[in-house]
Amino acid sequence: MRCHSTLLLAILLAGLGLFLDCGPAKADQAKYLFKVASLAPEGSVWTKRFRDFAEEVTTKTNGEVVFKIYAGGVMGDDRAMYRKMRAGQIQGGGFTMTGIGEFVPDFRVLGIPFLCNSYDEVDHLWKSLWPQLKKDFAEQGLELMAVTEVGFIYAMSASPISTMEELRKSKSWTPDGDPVSKLFLETAGASPTPLAIPDVLTSLQTGLINAVFNSFYGSIVLQWFTRTPYITDVPFVYGYGALVLDRTKFAELPPAHAAVMEAAARTHFASLLADARQSNVDSLQVLRDNGVTLVKATPATQAELHAAREQTVTKLVDKAFSRAIYDQTIQALAEFRRPTPPSPAPPEARKQGRRP
Repeated sequence: MRCHSTLLLAILLAGLGLFLDCGPAKADQAKYLFKVASLAPEGSVWTKRFRDFAEEVTTKTNGEVVFKIYAGGVMGDDRAMYRKMRAGQIQGGGFTMTGIGEFVPDFRVLGIPFLCNSYDEVDHLWKSLWPQLKKDFAEQGLELMAVTEVGFIYAMSASPISTMEELRKSKSWTPDGDPVSKLFLETAGASPTPLAIPDVLTSLQTGLINAVFNSFYGSIVLQWFTRTPYITDVPFVYGYGALVLDRTKFAELPPAHAAVMEAAARTHFASLLADARQSNVDSLQVLRDNGVTLVKATPATQAELHAAREQTVTKLVDKAFSRAIYDQTIQALAEFRRPTPPSPAPPEARKQGRRP
């Protein structure tokens, strides 16, 4: 198979999930040590940016704040990481939306299928919802530091899916613990199999499932693309996650150190969004070079999927997430989409435009 060898090699090496930490010397000298776990593989754009963030915080606090990073799922899945946070074994985690959404349900709201049509809309919603989401996390004893991004998610399958009938016949995966995607697929007539992310590749290999949902980059990082040579060319949903710290541990920091951490998070995780988006662009070409085929969904299929989305939302509001956060999201989206009226011409221009 042909491929962009440099990018593909880097991504596949990342998939090994190698574990590196800050080093025993730094950890021993730190006044404030944060052990942070993530499912993201070592070497991926997510862990690279986190390491940049951690290094800046350590440098600007003169080595008093140090992070020890457990990448590649070595601390278990989202639920296991959350339990370890509550037990004090770790002080933070890079969570998927599915994982942290079990404990802060309103964080799921951007995971509604076909909610956003562009990254501009996504960025506007994060800006609008951020203050409320910070409060929601704080109420659960969590400090929301930053949003992480997977990108727009596509259906990827062992055989082409371009119609609703093909979707219904597929053995689809859904993230374990994600009521949004599960209910959406069931409403569309599919019978999804809930699985934790670490179990997906094995399940593809054994035939337990033959259709999954991921971003272009994510499918390579996790090596799912080796079993799913077809991608339905319709972005189903926006995929994202969060960097979360234990709020009690965060509150121990001197105000100056906390300010350094928050500023570094804004800088490096804003860059992460750009990195993730570019990685998806590059990865699509890698997938094409490796024989993956994009399949067009029929207009009727797209119409049925949007109809299933509307039915799903009515069942999810006040169950998977609150009415308040949903209404706030829809209002912010409507405001962003509202056409901007043209500015009135200055008086001189209007005068020059008059007919004699």
